[in-house]
Amino acid sequence: MAVTVQMLVDKVKLDVVYGSEELLQKEIVTSDISRPGLEMTGYFDYYSPERIQLLGMKEWSYLTQMTSHNRYSVLKEMFRRETPAVIVARDLTIPEEMLRAAKEEDIAVLQSHVPTSRLSGEMSWYLDSCLAERTSVHGVLMDIYGMGVLIQGDSGIGKSETGLELVKRGHRLVADDRVDVFAKDEETLWGEPAEILRHFLEIRGVGIIDVMSLYGASAVKDSSQVQLSIYLENFEKDKIFDRLGNGNEDIELSGVRIPRIRIPVKTGRNVSVVIEAAAMNYRAKQMGYDATKTFENRLTDLIDQNEVNND
Repeated sequence: MAVTVQMLVDKVKLDVVYGSEELLQKEIVTSDISRPGLEMTGYFDYYSPERIQLLGMKEWSYLTQMTSHNRYSVLKEMFRRETPAVIVARDLTIPEEMLRAAKEEDIAVLQSHVPTSRLSGEMSWYLDSCLAERTSVHGVLMDIYGMGVLIQGDSGIGKSETGLELVKRGHRLVADDRVDVFAKDEETLWGEPAEILRHFLEIRGVGIIDVMSLYGASAVKDSSQVQLSIYLENFEKDKIFDRLGNGNEDIELSGVRIPRIRIPVKTGRNVSVVIEAAAMNYRAKQMGYDATKTFENRLTDLIDQNEVNND
């Protein structure tokens, strides 16, 4: 996904001090943000000009102690054509030399009233999300009780119909058919819809429905962390399915592993209710309560008690 300086301005509420419409359309190619320190002393050996340059109180204080000539020389060396923008935080006064150097190199100058560390965090979160490499997977992503559940299975098994039933039960649709997933970090997976499919569900025999129009804004969500995978498969009499919940399985998407639960589907089984229960049970395990372990402990106690009685 391409991210422009204008998109960043709109997202984190930056003020444009200098920048034409053309400069604001310059693309940001990396989520890394530079706070120039050594560069202000003239050391540019490992300088990364393709990064956004963020100046806070420390950088600004150092600049103001320099002579006008030295300040311009350093900023002129720092500002290069590939630099997307320079941002000054905390509503600090922008030196005239900075504007002059930025105009000569065609770089947008932006300003924010937000403290530097907080601003850096907000920009990093946004850029990491937008610039992360996407992987498309087939399935339905639902927000169930605030938890992202990816429903997968063979074509025609009823994933979209199950998603519609879950929407009717008060849960939220994130994506149908194609889910674009990306790693937020090494342990966090996020998913979102393809733009052309946003808020849409395809139901065989009915066609494409707009969930937001039919069920309201509370029935959809633009993106969600993916915490659990549900795989729907046809019930087969001789096939063994996990009955106690101790058959741990997981899948890897975009380098992140998430748990997977296989649910058999057959006529008369309310799959949406089963998925709800699976999501709540997983949440309970995350909070430290495991019904399977509790059952096993009770069974062990019962066996021990019978052995004592028999003795």
